[in-house]
Amino acid sequence: MVRVRVFYHDKCFDGACSASLFTRFHRECITGDGSYEYHGLVHRAGALFDESEFTGDENAIVDFKYSASPRITWWFDHHQSAFLTPQDHENFLACQRDRVCAERKFFDPNYTSCTSFLAHIAKTHYGFDTAPVTELIHWADIVDGAKYESPEAAVEMAEPAMKLTLIIEATEDPGFIPRLIPLLTEMPLDKVLCQPFVACLLPPLLKRHEEALELIRSRAEERDGTIFFDITDHPLEGFNKFIPYYLYPQATYSIGLSKSSFRTKVAVGSNPWTKADPAKMVNLAQVCERYGGGGHARVGAISFPPDKEAEARAAAMEIVAELRAKNPL
Repeated sequence: MVRVRVFYHDKCFDGACSASLFTRFHRECITGDGSYEYHGLVHRAGALFDESEFTGDENAIVDFKYSASPRITWWFDHHQSAFLTPQDHENFLACQRDRVCAERKFFDPNYTSCTSFLAHIAKTHYGFDTAPVTELIHWADIVDGAKYESPEAAVEMAEPAMKLTLIIEATEDPGFIPRLIPLLTEMPLDKVLCQPFVACLLPPLLKRHEEALELIRSRAEERDGTIFFDITDHPLEGFNKFIPYYLYPQATYSIGLSKSSFRTKVAVGSNPWTKADPAKMVNLAQVCERYGGGGHARVGAISFPPDKEAEARAAAMEIVAELRAKNPL
């Protein structure tokens, strides 16, 4: 039996969905059998990968940055900032010139979610049937692409996918997401949410969500189209990134400074419902890359070590000043 280790973007709905979809695709189209293990990856200051963990017969990375390690046999990503170094990018380009390697490592920043990208590649290259996972692909695009109808829909979280996102982003149990991943392509999302080990987590997290909403309401300041808030004195493992636009729907950008057990984070985002001309908006991935972070054109983040709060705050204030000076409205 082939032993496959799947490394995925941790605490991320699209990351979990991508890992689940990869597993189903790999089992149906590549091995016919196999054992699958899951390991979450997080953006943090310093090294992102520990190559000693690439111990599978096959090792896959989904929805996360590129690793040039020869032990990585599969890679799928859609982030603009997918390559940590120019050398990593060159390694990927060399892979694309090799027929075998090019059929195992894929990158396209034009896709809304890694799940939809992986589904497209699996279907067009390997004949994978995506019909049974249509719901998963649909919601991965909505969640990762912030394609909600309104700030209210994003923050009030009526849909099962939204509730699962809340749990995935907040869990501190390292075994929870690996246990959840296989279910995401085995049953409808409302059935996943009803599993006892999932359902029991929701009530306290909904309460925490309400508390985070009130905390950000008390800290956020909007000026010249940009929101800023600092909640580093209230450590959180995650919060709903649409809260700022729920509170200030007229804003274009949001910068949030927060702290968790493993990093101080500068979250840099743009309002999905803004009326601003996209051509006049700042590329946030490029902004974050200047500080060692990255992301997409419309949303990005920078991770600092937990003890580098002053550096993170300085970076956040520089970005706030830059975006307020470039208000597209």
